[in-house]
Amino acid sequence: MAYTIENVDWARDKHRLKAIREDVFVLEWRVPQDSEFDERDASAFHVLLLEEGEEASLPIATGRLTQCGEIGRIAVKRGYRNMSIYRTLFAALIEVANHHQVTILTVSCSLDSVSYHQGLGFKPEGQVFMDGGVARQRMQCPVERFPFPDVSQMH
Repeated sequence: MAYTIENVDWARDKHRLKAIREDVFVLEWRVPQDSEFDERDASAFHVLLLEEGEEASLPIATGRLTQCGEIGRIAVKRGYRNMSIYRTLFAALIEVANHHQVTILTVSCSLDSVSYHQGLGFKPEGQVFMDGGVARQRMQCPVERFPFPDVSQMH
């Protein structure tokens, strides 16, 4: 399959971004809708991964990079969850970070994967916090050394 990445704006493309995130997080993972969408969406940089079809492009994945360098809201539709899709999505987000001169990237992971991320070179940042009823820890890494995180533990 052929895929394309679009850098999109929340104000213009929120209907496409919300559709994927609602499908993955709200319906599948049962994250409360008011926890899924926040004030940072409007100012974040968003990427959209599309599968190219004969008649149209189908949005299949999205992720965001906040102004402070936090990568999150990684949502990939069921049936497309493979390492190639995740790597493409993260590569696009890292490219956005480089374009906007973000030097430190942050991911938010479940407490179960903190030691895994530390093994990759991430360092804990701040206190443990609750997000959608799940205890999470922010982990940081310089953009030039950003490894592929455990996507199963991210949101």
